[in-house]
Amino acid sequence: MSIRNSEYRFSPFVIGLHWLTVLLIIAVYASMELRGLAPKGSSLRDAMKSSHYLLGLGVLAVVVIRIWVRIQAGAKPAIRPPMPRWQATLADAMHYALYIFILAMPLLGWLTLSAAGKPIILFGLPIPSLIDANVALSRQLKDVHEALATLGYVLIGLHAMAALLHHYVMRDNTLVRMLPGHHP
Repeated sequence: MSIRNSEYRFSPFVIGLHWLTVLLIIAVYASMELRGLAPKGSSLRDAMKSSHYLLGLGVLAVVVIRIWVRIQAGAKPAIRPPMPRWQATLADAMHYALYIFILAMPLLGWLTLSAAGKPIILFGLPIPSLIDANVALSRQLKDVHEALATLGYVLIGLHAMAALLHHYVMRDNTLVRMLPGHHP
């Protein structure tokens, strides 16, 4: 499978990583949002929190791969018909914000757990702490992590709405460049 983008579409590898990221982020959010359905202290609630941590590490791994692939994939496929420069600049800013978000969130989560002195176990192996235990810092990091999670809903929603706007209103190829399958 080629990593290189074509003139008209992102490569299948880039597309796959994009949609894998979407699925992981949905699972990360779902594991935390749905944990409230389980009673505090229950094994189900603990499993949902553990899933959140592990899925977050999965997002971190995928985003690191995505950054490497983005560098290797070459130029982005052209948007046809071309959009105004201000829209292209805004789109680039949104993509940078999303990359910062999907990189920062798992790192903040990992830092939060490290500061709380809570181990993260991945397939039976402990993941090293990034910092020493510090309960006050852990609370601050958790607050930042949760505030950014809320901002994430906004960023992701705007990104999806922009893709749909380009597809249905502006009628350009912005969305189809990232859809799986064979499109012109």
